[in-house]
Amino acid sequence: MLNDGAGHPARWLPPLQLDGCSQMAIDRALLDASLAVPGGAPALRLYRWSRPTLSLGRHQRTLASHWLELAEEGVIDLVRRPSGGRAVLHGGDLTYALIWPAAPARRQRAYGLACGWLCRAFAGLGQPLRFGRQASSRDRANCFATSTSADLVHGDGAKRIGSAQFWQGGTLLQHGSIQIDPPRDLWYELFAEAPPLLPPLPLAGDQLEEHLRRCAERHLPLGGWSRHTRHGWEAGLAWQERPLQAEEWRRIELRRGDHALGPGPGPSGPGSAPEPVESA
Repeated sequence: MLNDGAGHPARWLPPLQLDGCSQMAIDRALLDASLAVPGGAPALRLYRWSRPTLSLGRHQRTLASHWLELAEEGVIDLVRRPSGGRAVLHGGDLTYALIWPAAPARRQRAYGLACGWLCRAFAGLGQPLRFGRQASSRDRANCFATSTSADLVHGDGAKRIGSAQFWQGGTLLQHGSIQIDPPRDLWYELFAEAPPLLPPLPLAGDQLEEHLRRCAERHLPLGGWSRHTRHGWEAGLAWQERPLQAEEWRRIELRRGDHALGPGPGPSGPGSAPEPVESA
């Protein structure tokens, strides 16, 4: 049995398509809300981005000067994630955010358990994934340029999902970008390399989101494992769908500026501006 928090039902939030600052503020607000509840409040959501957006990891303090130029021209928005990792181009992906109170303290074990539902989901689509095997590198600004043990790749090594974590008070916030149809031209303009060559998925839109939701509800061990089936152990925590409420939206609006970088929606937060460097 895994750590199970305090037995609160896991919250499923309906998918939203919003600007990057709003999406990051929502995830941070969910983490804050979990930390404020004795035992924590687990939550999961999937979402999409209303504009092409480059999100930088929490500790990524430099970025290529042409990224800022593209932001100034209105081609992309720039935001900073609460989680770590490197830069991710959003717009052709589906993003997930997981709040897990009392997650296993060992980072790699937490990644393995927090990504298991995705492995199940893609196996069910006929596209099995495995964890990456490359060493992490701070020399590569693009998250999808390397595939570490935090990432999920196809058999040929093409990276489908990149994940990153942020921990506070024993609670895990894990972000992941599920690439579906990465924009080739913009990807090359940003990173001077092509996006991963990914096989098309048999599901899209609402059908894909519902498939991922079902797999998460069965296989995310937020409340430990409760029963064994012919498919293995299944998660035992109850799930409850609950959209964001008016008071939550008010708190989210106050935090939008914390995640803005350069031009884009919302003011830049104090100390949030990265240091530009010349492009190679």
